[in-house]
Amino acid sequence: MQPAPNKRAITVGIFIVLGLVFLLAGILAVGNIRSTFVRKIQVTTIFDDVNGLQAGNNVWFSGVKIGTVDRLRFYGESQVRVVIKIDEKSQQYIRKDAKVKISTDGLIGNKIIIIYGGSSIAEAVVDGDTLGIERQISTDDMISTLQQNNANLLAITTDFKTISKKLVDGEGSIGKLLSDESLYKSLGVTLASLERSSAHAEKLTAAISDYGTKLNQKGSLANDLVTDTTIFKNVQASVLQLKQLTRTASEATDNLKVASSNVSKATSKLENKSSPLGVLLYDEVSAEHLKATLKNLEGGSKKLDEDLRALQDNFLLRRYFKKKKKAEEAAKQ
Repeated sequence: MQPAPNKRAITVGIFIVLGLVFLLAGILAVGNIRSTFVRKIQVTTIFDDVNGLQAGNNVWFSGVKIGTVDRLRFYGESQVRVVIKIDEKSQQYIRKDAKVKISTDGLIGNKIIIIYGGSSIAEAVVDGDTLGIERQISTDDMISTLQQNNANLLAITTDFKTISKKLVDGEGSIGKLLSDESLYKSLGVTLASLERSSAHAEKLTAAISDYGTKLNQKGSLANDLVTDTTIFKNVQASVLQLKQLTRTASEATDNLKVASSNVSKATSKLENKSSPLGVLLYDEVSAEHLKATLKNLEGGSKKLDEDLRALQDNFLLRRYFKKKKKAEEAAKQ
């Protein structure tokens, strides 16, 4: 018995409806059915370069997906205005001063937008707000920087190669130092001398430190000279006296020089036989006459003394000499 045509049509229709239901369910599941019916707000941001960002890419905040990119439009001369749809329930966590940047979902995944930052004192975003962006280095900029770094590294290695070759060939001061043994020994001697000088300087520093310690030690002569004004004044007075003594000695030395000069002149006159003193010293005849004259003077003096005594004994002058003697005795008393 053949089934009725209507029954077959109904069965086919039921299978078609069920297929459509399953197809719709799969589409909704793939497209995240829950987000389809969630209320959203719309915010915008403006980029200089979106680096391949497309409509439908995800938007993340603190590691949580909160929306998608709705559309992209050119803005101004060469900028791109990006419209973002964010779940309304996430609105309270995003502040007006939050920043937006473009990142990658994984190492080589799709482009995503990340919202981050924002201060607690700022208000929450509302529908139609515009968020600021973070200036990022693009892939081209990084490649250009790497190329420049490679060029710099090549230049450095080239210079290092040149320097190493000169060192091996013994060119320059360092090259000569590495290749010339005599220069190396001279440098060793110089370093040894510097070490000895350093040791002497260290000893000198220690001596100065020891002297400073003694200088600061109360009761010591050095400390008293520095701190005791009385001792300092005494030392100052002694120094002044020493200066005066030095000045006096200098004057005495000058006088001795003058006397020595006079003696030298007198000596020269004595050595002159034609001078009176030279005649007395060197002329024997004149010396004999002088001796005879002195003897005559001595004899005349004795005779004069005898005559004076005779006059004192004379009765005419005796009274005069007695009065004179009494007057001298009275003067002595």
